[in-house]
Amino acid sequence: MPGMKHATKRKGLKFFGGRQAPGDYWGGMAAMLVALPASVAFGVTVYSVLGPGYAAYGVIAGIVGATVIGLVASTLGGTDRLISAPCAPAAAVLAAFAYELMRQGIAPGAIVLLMIMVGIIAGLVQMLLGFVGVGRLIKYIPYPVVSGYLTGVGLIIIGSQIPRLFGVVAGAHWWEVLLDSTTWDWRSLAIGGATVGVAVVAPRLTQKVPGTILGIVAGLLAYFGLAMDDSALRSVAGNPLVVGPVGLSPDGLYHSIMERWREIGDLRLGQVAALFGSALTLAVLLSIDTLKTCVVLDQLTRTRHDSDRELIAQGMANIASSSVGGIPGAGTMGATMVNLGSGAQTRASGVFEGVFALVASLILSTLIAWIPVATLAGILIVIGVRMIDREPLRFVESRATVFDFAVVVVVVVVALTIGLIAASAVGVAMAIVLFVREQIGGSVVRHKVYVNQMSSTWHRPEAEMRVLEQKGDQAVIVELQGSLFFGTTQQLYADLEHELRTRNYVILDLKRVQSVDVTAAHMLNQVREALLERGAVLILSNVRENLPNGRNLREFLEHTGVLDESESVRIFPELDSAIAWVEDRILGEIEAEAELQAEPPMQLAEMEIFARHKDETLKDLEARIEVRSHKAGEAIYMSGQAGDEIYWIRCGTVHIYAPIGAGRVRHVASFGRGDFIGGLAFLDGQPRGNDATAHTDTEMYVLSREQFNQLAESHKKLAFNLIMAISRTLALRLRHADTELAMLQEY
Repeated sequence: MPGMKHATKRKGLKFFGGRQAPGDYWGGMAAMLVALPASVAFGVTVYSVLGPGYAAYGVIAGIVGATVIGLVASTLGGTDRLISAPCAPAAAVLAAFAYELMRQGIAPGAIVLLMIMVGIIAGLVQMLLGFVGVGRLIKYIPYPVVSGYLTGVGLIIIGSQIPRLFGVVAGAHWWEVLLDSTTWDWRSLAIGGATVGVAVVAPRLTQKVPGTILGIVAGLLAYFGLAMDDSALRSVAGNPLVVGPVGLSPDGLYHSIMERWREIGDLRLGQVAALFGSALTLAVLLSIDTLKTCVVLDQLTRTRHDSDRELIAQGMANIASSSVGGIPGAGTMGATMVNLGSGAQTRASGVFEGVFALVASLILSTLIAWIPVATLAGILIVIGVRMIDREPLRFVESRATVFDFAVVVVVVVVALTIGLIAASAVGVAMAIVLFVREQIGGSVVRHKVYVNQMSSTWHRPEAEMRVLEQKGDQAVIVELQGSLFFGTTQQLYADLEHELRTRNYVILDLKRVQSVDVTAAHMLNQVREALLERGAVLILSNVRENLPNGRNLREFLEHTGVLDESESVRIFPELDSAIAWVEDRILGEIEAEAELQAEPPMQLAEMEIFARHKDETLKDLEARIEVRSHKAGEAIYMSGQAGDEIYWIRCGTVHIYAPIGAGRVRHVASFGRGDFIGGLAFLDGQPRGNDATAHTDTEMYVLSREQFNQLAESHKKLAFNLIMAISRTLALRLRHADTELAMLQEY
């Protein structure tokens, strides 16, 4: 962006935390030129509903809103370069609110007070949302719902401004105006047309002056051009085509504010309570508008905003603005982009925007009185058209996104036919539908394999591996993912149904499960009962105590009856231990680890690799082998150490850990009595590539490379057979690892 690259190197006034902010002056000035006219237009839109005589009130409300919101939100918020001011959603909600009250016959003065209370309550709601941390969640409202909101607001703005653009008295519907040309005021239409034309075309010709400002200038020129031939247009008093006398002065502002606060005491509690629906809708729309702008700003500046802090600041700004007669607002996209492009660096630019808005209004109050109503209507129509999101039109081209397009249409239709309050409720409901649809659309089964395709990290003798290859399909491993809830349980049960009838062991790995509801727990009970009838076993692994949603999964499964004291369901802390337990069952090894530890250390002759050698040869080998013992938890060797020794485990178990970066390691293999470790580095002479740790008290034979070379001189056949046996075992391990890797890549 222009002016951003070297802004931090310039010398100037220090503001907010000592950062230099010379570009904030120009950014605030440029942003004011965009925000102030739009704020005045929004104010006139809201108050004109009450009658032509209230247009001046609307001007004051827009100016006060631009000033107060700019000052308060930028001072308390933490988002640099964000410009907050009255916005289209606020105008749409308040105008619809005022129109409905006018239809009910409520006096305009009372409606003004009620609108003030709506703004204050909306600000309080925004602050509450920020305090409880909802600010981070609003960003995750589905795009189709937000798109429908914005498009609905844009269409409401356009519809509300068409009568003013055509110079028709307030109260007429836009379709009635378009169908009855006899009610048109061609002077108003010419002024509004000039405004719209220049505001649309100007950005294509120049970026130095905002199109909004040029549009207003064009409207004023068109008006004064008509006034040359019509003397009635040369007077402000009683002129329906212009805003009229504003009476904007410090004394006038103070009198207006105090008068409204004296009248607000006449409101009844029941009237205030009835405002919460409109206030909630307004708060949500303003919050979405603000956070949407903050997200775009983050992307452009590579920064990160604090959503909750910003909501609290915006809420306080809206309370302050409404309390002194201004209309609420939010972080606005147009003024923020102008501010950023003009070299602003800090949130001081928002404060300057508020100050410049007040100064410009006091100086130019006479000129504001001459602004044509049709010009303000034209500016708002341009803003409304730009709010219409055309991106969802692409959704119609694909069957996968047709439902998303339908969501947009439904939200828009409800907003136009019933109101934004109902549209907000429909939007929340549609968000839930979108979430459920997305969860149902994807399978919760990440992948499914059998034990003869994916074994545990426990290395077993070749004979046992052959048994597991033949009988491993008795056990199925189903890795689950996502949310197990009422929308996915039926499909999950259907995916498991064949396995429940044919497998003796069903392992459900819950490592990637995000949440589980009662319906899913009931389904797991059904799975357990179906397996129990056949004498089969349900096994759950990675039953965590803390899910991402904060729920204790193990405790939840106990309360819902999935886990009980009968041990009809086996649970394991990790998938590998669950697979190892099943392998033991298939192999018929029912001894507990404690019993295995009680077995005496193996002698060389008992190990399969040395079983066919002569006693004399083994004696020579044993003379060159060192016997070492390690306590549980002790390191046998570490990654990076010299690999000049090979280890045969006489008793105990050893775990192998592979480094995975950032100082972390992962358990990749387990070895027990009769196995060897360290063979790869022993053969290639390279440093160790992993860590070996004694899982239990361990005793092992250790042969160094030097002793092996001496042995090879006198027992060449033993040395050759030893190298071949080591190589063959390593090849089998590698082949098995390749098979498992290929299976994982399939998923």
